[in-house]
Amino acid sequence: MRLSLLDRSRTRHGQAETAALTHSVERAVEVEALGYERFWVAEHHTVPGIASGSPAVLLAAIGVRTARIRLGSGGIMLPNHRPLVVAEQFRMLAALHPDRIDLGLGRSLGFTEPVRAALGRLEADPASFAREIAEVRGYLENSAPLTARPADAGEVPLFVLATGSGIDTAAELGLPVVLGGQFLDSPELPERLDAYRRAFRPHRGSAPQVIVSVDALVADTDAEARELALPEVWAMVRSRTTGEFGPLEPVERIRAAEISEREGRRLERGLAATVAGSASTVRLRIEQLLERTGAEEILATGATYDRRALAASDRELGRLLLG
Repeated sequence: MRLSLLDRSRTRHGQAETAALTHSVERAVEVEALGYERFWVAEHHTVPGIASGSPAVLLAAIGVRTARIRLGSGGIMLPNHRPLVVAEQFRMLAALHPDRIDLGLGRSLGFTEPVRAALGRLEADPASFAREIAEVRGYLENSAPLTARPADAGEVPLFVLATGSGIDTAAELGLPVVLGGQFLDSPELPERLDAYRRAFRPHRGSAPQVIVSVDALVADTDAEARELALPEVWAMVRSRTTGEFGPLEPVERIRAAEISEREGRRLERGLAATVAGSASTVRLRIEQLLERTGAEEILATGATYDRRALAASDRELGRLLLG
């Protein structure tokens, strides 16, 4: 079993937004020492709760502080970029940090219409996404009419961040697929993954590969882990009310807030969806998920306000899955 981490550079109430980037670098150093396979960062634009809008820049900084762990994007959102520019950025990263760079690609647009307009793209259909992935790959494999430099930077593996049609795109292009969110609870998921493996078209010797992304947090008890999960779930619940995904808040501040009946129901559903609990609880939940998906790798995405508790959770998750 491989264990990796997706860190979204979450901002925290009462702290400078810039601190979130420093925290991401520090977390990468910590999980490398624990034996994690990859450390991925995210791309979000003008979101108060997330400081990372430029994965390539953050990965370059993390690469300087680490030595072994693979570094990548979870993901670069292709609707926001020209494929050549993406290929150039990640070739430069591969030149600076050889044999350590991954490129996860997604097709999500900005959270709001003004953001989408500022980024220059108001839609992103599956067919365009597939063409743009193929274009990026052409630049990285030196099979395109133009050559992304530096041409001798080495291989940059591609991954497709997918729900729904993205699984079909990954199979068509012969690429690994990364799945997460509500789609993991879909009754059709096992059938869709079987179809992915059957329809997979190998590219340069590639084989089907499934990575599942889960909000995983470990504490001494289920109740303590539930408290750890609360700030992230609360931020999502509040975003449904305010339209703004905000910084992580301390548990005490959340408990003191006025929570509507609708928000309370959403909060309970969100907490139930997280893989948060004691070591035995998390082990069981992950074993069930692996059995259902046949995944080869877990990409943990847990976050909480208390950074010490988060570091302890990362350590326990590593002990649980890596031995």
